[in-house]
Amino acid sequence: MESILSHLPQTLVVLGLILLVIEVLVLGFSTFVLFFIGIGSIATGLLMAIGLIPETWLDSLLATAILSTVVALVSWKPLKRMQNKVESKPVNNDMIGHQFVLTEELALGRTITHRYSGIDWQVRSDEQLAAGTEVKIISMEVGLLTVERVGQYLK
Repeated sequence: MESILSHLPQTLVVLGLILLVIEVLVLGFSTFVLFFIGIGSIATGLLMAIGLIPETWLDSLLATAILSTVVALVSWKPLKRMQNKVESKPVNNDMIGHQFVLTEELALGRTITHRYSGIDWQVRSDEQLAAGTEVKIISMEVGLLTVERVGQYLK
């Protein structure tokens, strides 16, 4: 304990770095709380090291709380905007282009069920398709295949 008190600025900087590593690597930068406290701890340690803040526990706690709050108020909206930025990529896998024959009529705006690889998929199309029509998968979402006509009716 004596060692920590005699090296309080260095301890705060190391503690702040540990909090930043936990926030980024373990939590995936999802909560921001440890980020704000880590930045506040590092700033407090640096201010103590240059002599602007007295090297006491009470002053270090107060300065860390104030600096963490200021960092949170200044950076909350930009960080939240960065976190909510999501890229939407279309799914591309081996099922795209797979062809099969419809066993029942597929009406516009409706779905039918097609069993493929042991899974029941909902199938939809942007056009009316009769039973016996050969179709291919052009896109897919979770549990839903979108198909289009490939050939003529197979009656």
